Amino acid sequence: MADGTENTEQTTAESDAADAAKAAAADAEQALEAVQAEAAAELPAEEPPPAPPTAAATAATTPAAEPEAAGTRPNRRKVREGIVVSDAMSSTVVVAVVERVRHPRYGKTVQRTKKLYVHDAEDTAKVGDRVRVQETRPLSKLKRWRLTEVVERAR
Repeated sequence: MADGTENTEQTTAESDAADAAKAAAADAEQALEAVQAEAAAELPAEEPPPAPPTAAATAATTPAAEPEAAGTRPNRRKVREGIVVSDAMSSTVVVAVVERVRHPRYGKTVQRTKKLYVHDAEDTAKVGDRVRVQETRPLSKLKRWRLTEVVERAR
């Protein structure tokens, strides 16, 4: 009979442990629901997604003002600033852009000058002007930049 008593004690202990685990799981579930309800009460209701822009609205917004607008992509074109070194060609200027880079081995800052052929449709830039240029599609064999603005006139 001792064997039967031990079995019933074990099953009773196991059932008590199972009941305690179920109660803990129920408590945890209630706590989770309470936290979710509290979080939902703190957050404002989600707004519906904006309607696609019309042609008039697209024309009214500028890409610089709203680069992340729906339907547009961000402008990833490089912008550089340099000095005009030649304006002898028609609608083209040569701009020297100075880039400061750290030497890969020695760590010293080194100046590297790059000459860019820039499209200047109005022939506004003259030698010595400081200009801002922007990357664009290939316009000729060497021309891949266009004049954005003349930052400072030569004296």
